[in-house]
Amino acid sequence: QVRLVESGGGLVQGGDSLRLSCAASGRTFNTYSMGWFRQAPGKEREFVAAVRWSMSTYYADSVKGRFTISRSVASNTVYLQMNSLKPEDTAVYYCAASGRDCAGSGCHDVSLYDYWGQGTQVTVSS
Repeated sequence: QVRLVESGGGLVQGGDSLRLSCAASGRTFNTYSMGWFRQAPGKEREFVAAVRWSMSTYYADSVKGRFTISRSVASNTVYLQMNSLKPEDTAVYYCAASGRDCAGSGCHDVSLYDYWGQGTQVTVSS
């Protein structure tokens, strides 16, 4: 089992920045691929960003150029740096991990991921 714990959410104004963190513990060798997803009220969970074991990264078009995903193998932590935040970025953000590698659009697939965190709320006011 892998336990994922997110932190760093909060209430910010449009244009501000936040950095989310996700600490993994347990069988961390089962974290080949790690991703961030988000879910706004009344909407489905959607892909935000992913990073492979190789450090290749993938982003949703809506966040490309504003968000950056990174991971520290040494500390088993994945980060999401979010800049130029917009009100439409408001959602609960979830960290996810998979024991399988992914590539391209495969990294966007919710079904790839075996483990999920509890989520952290990000609210962006206009």
